[in-house]
Amino acid sequence: MNATTKKVISLMEILPESEQNFALEFIKKLVLAWDPDYTKLTPSEKETLAEAEKDIIENGTISHDSINWD
Repeated sequence: MNATTKKVISLMEILPESEQNFALEFIKKLVLAWDPDYTKLTPSEKETLAEAEKDIIENGTISHDSINWD
């Protein structure tokens, strides 16, 4: 969690619950305006995806048939 996120949480905790709900709905609208179909990756998602792709390149994958599903 970065410093900005921590500040937002800290400020949200100061607000009464009714205002927290308003702020949450506002943040949701900001996110939808930024990424209406939820296809953009967050920095942590980009990092995780890059690590997974590197692992596949370096180590390959496991075939479906080689897994004991029982």
